[in-house]
Amino acid sequence: MAKMSQAGSGDVVPAQRDEVMPIAVGSLLLAFVALLFCSMKGWLLLYGDAVAHLHIARRIFDSRNPGISQLGGVWLPFPHLLLIPFVQKMAWWQSGLAGAFPSIASYVVSVACVFMLARYLVPQRWALAATLFFAINPGLLYLSTTAMTEPLFLALVLGSVVLLTVWRGALERGDYRGANGALECAGLVLLCAAYTRYDGWILATAAWLLVVWKLASKGAWKRTAAPFLVFTVLLLAAPLGWLAYNAHYFHDPLDFMRGPYSAKAIEARTTPPGSFHYPGWHDPRLAAMYYAKTAQVDAAAGHAGLLVFALAIGGLWLAFRRRGIAAPSLLLWVPLPFYIYSVAYGSVPIFIPQWWPHSYYNARYGMEMLPAFALFAAVCLAAIERKMSALWPVARLVLFPVTLVLILANAGVLLYAKPLVLQEALVNARTRIAFETSLANDLETLPAGSTILMYNSDHVGALQQAGIPLKQTVNEFDRDRWQAALASPAASAAYVVAIDGDAVSAAVKEHPDGLQEMSILCTTGQHCARLYASEVYRSK
Repeated sequence: MAKMSQAGSGDVVPAQRDEVMPIAVGSLLLAFVALLFCSMKGWLLLYGDAVAHLHIARRIFDSRNPGISQLGGVWLPFPHLLLIPFVQKMAWWQSGLAGAFPSIASYVVSVACVFMLARYLVPQRWALAATLFFAINPGLLYLSTTAMTEPLFLALVLGSVVLLTVWRGALERGDYRGANGALECAGLVLLCAAYTRYDGWILATAAWLLVVWKLASKGAWKRTAAPFLVFTVLLLAAPLGWLAYNAHYFHDPLDFMRGPYSAKAIEARTTPPGSFHYPGWHDPRLAAMYYAKTAQVDAAAGHAGLLVFALAIGGLWLAFRRRGIAAPSLLLWVPLPFYIYSVAYGSVPIFIPQWWPHSYYNARYGMEMLPAFALFAAVCLAAIERKMSALWPVARLVLFPVTLVLILANAGVLLYAKPLVLQEALVNARTRIAFETSLANDLETLPAGSTILMYNSDHVGALQQAGIPLKQTVNEFDRDRWQAALASPAASAAYVVAIDGDAVSAAVKEHPDGLQEMSILCTTGQHCARLYASEVYRSK
């Protein structure tokens, strides 16, 4: 167990407030620099998923049927609820700035939590090294300027591990009041994590098992029964609540797994019949290789990722040998088995340019291993330093500054080459953004307040760029009106946007009466869009 007294930089102690505050302030300044840079470059909305997250948050209040039914049934709701205060401002929705506020706050919390956890594991200087490696990762900084869910999830994961570490320490000291409060807070944070990403369900399960194991070995059930019950109920609330939500609004509790917008359905639509499946499909060994490689490339430049991974594995082995307060930090390795299973059996492909098929898809999932790499590599390096110092005292003066130089150099190389998550966003956004910009230009010419029939799941970015409120559109999320609109497009909206392959396009082909074609828009790499004016629509 860590010492609780004030100690020098060579001791392993819980972080003090005066240590954490400069870390938090520094990370906030760094995040705002990243935001300014990425905003000037126009990178805030490169990810289609970022556009979609902002769209979901916006339609909760800006739609013909506002309310929680607009949350959808696949992506979990907590990130979208956090976005609501920011996405209400039209300019912030259009620019993507609305997504940066929760993500920057999450980044700051993550950096502070990495430092706090590191202080339980290694001396202060190595805690600073771990925090620096995590904080200046260009991929993390980029994601922290967007509406993507990774920064928020990392903050919740790290926050829950910090609270469970505090809980374990208080339990060891016999401070049951402090332990009970920390356990309940950890349950609340894990609830938010489980409502953010499905990995949170596995994290919550692993955390519950860790708590049960510790309480059983400590024999502390009697004095912790009530908070443990609260903790358990909170962890169950997310999956049960989401199953109930899907059952109520989509008439299938497992709609998020097998519905039309699920990963399984998307893979079925995008994989041609008879073609080869993605690497790792039904092959856990290959899935493990792809995910581990992705995490390495996200964390470090070139072959340095393999060194970081090896150091982290070494630190994990040392942590297993060390019984005590650091046990909750082992939860940071949960993404590894989760994504191996997801790639192998969950219809979740990962493509990176280094390996076949030399493309970009879901590379950001590797970012979830960044905290484990930072912390456990520091554990290994601190142990190496201790061993080397016993034989060569100068090692204490050499290893740490060399590590800092390598950390800075690694971030510099990643920044110069563009981090993998940014490369993925740039490559995959190229044709989509060009198409949506052209379509937005056409939509801006329409009379203000016009009703538009348009399928919103694929190219809502055009409406976003044009600044058209979602409640002006008849779309697939307006369940009461959508089917009627498809049966008679001309009678349902003043203008109709039909994009080849979507439901509106099929409806126009089947029911063309009363529609006059205004323009056809075709761009490289995207389906053509046709804009129609209704000759019969009368505003109601």
